[in-house]
Amino acid sequence: MPHAWDPDRYLAYADERGRPFVELLARVGATGEAAPRRVVDLGCGPGNLTRLLAERWPRAAVVGVDSSEPMIAKARASVPDLAFEVADLRDWARGVEPGSVDVLVSNATLQWVPGHLELLPTLVRAVPAGGWFAFQVPGNFGEPSHTIREELAAEEPYAAHTRGLARPASHDPVVYLESLRAAGCEVDAWETTYLHVLTGEDAVFDWISGTSLRPTAAALPAELWPRFAEELRRRLAVAYPAYGGRVVLPFRRIFCVARVVPAAGGGEGV
Repeated sequence: MPHAWDPDRYLAYADERGRPFVELLARVGATGEAAPRRVVDLGCGPGNLTRLLAERWPRAAVVGVDSSEPMIAKARASVPDLAFEVADLRDWARGVEPGSVDVLVSNATLQWVPGHLELLPTLVRAVPAGGWFAFQVPGNFGEPSHTIREELAAEEPYAAHTRGLARPASHDPVVYLESLRAAGCEVDAWETTYLHVLTGEDAVFDWISGTSLRPTAAALPAELWPRFAEELRRRLAVAYPAYGGRVVLPFRRIFCVARVVPAAGGGEGV
């Protein structure tokens, strides 16, 4: 059974999760006569960042899309002046009219889509010549915050319940750059490692509770979850020791901002 997202728990670190979105958006050069008419936020979550798209382009029709009904319910309640819809990202990509989205943004979502590298050309086709496709994905899946959870979940008595769970994954920036260039884009790709200073002895456990831990928590029976959570807290505390009640969480993120290049002789220069 798919895990459910908790908007309030996800928003517990809204500032830290929102900063990459702001820095991604700053590299999208849709201004002046090139200002977009339609903007889509794929994987919009609770809508707090979708609001920033409407502030950046107040004349555009801004739509948020997410597969989680609780997230969309939160978004509609929090940002009632924008449009939000429940849809799987892959279904949306297959059904969208080619060239109909002037700015397509996806923040910390594609890592949950298996084979998302092969999906990129389909997403690019949703954007017209001169339009923009920008996304950010975590690139920290080899860090203890992920590997410790996976190692513990592979132990008994948990392994029987956690085999085959959804596992987020991403690629290095150069892989995305090459894929998007092959799809007809100019690409700006980079990576940043943030050093998040979090408060509390169990800060890293609390952080992953809003994201990568959710499939595991949903898969484990109620009688096993407390034992698993206690041991995971203990191991994470060893890997991320607190000093003065604060924990440093290094978090690598990968960014891509792509502009669809007009076809030769098709008008706009590049």
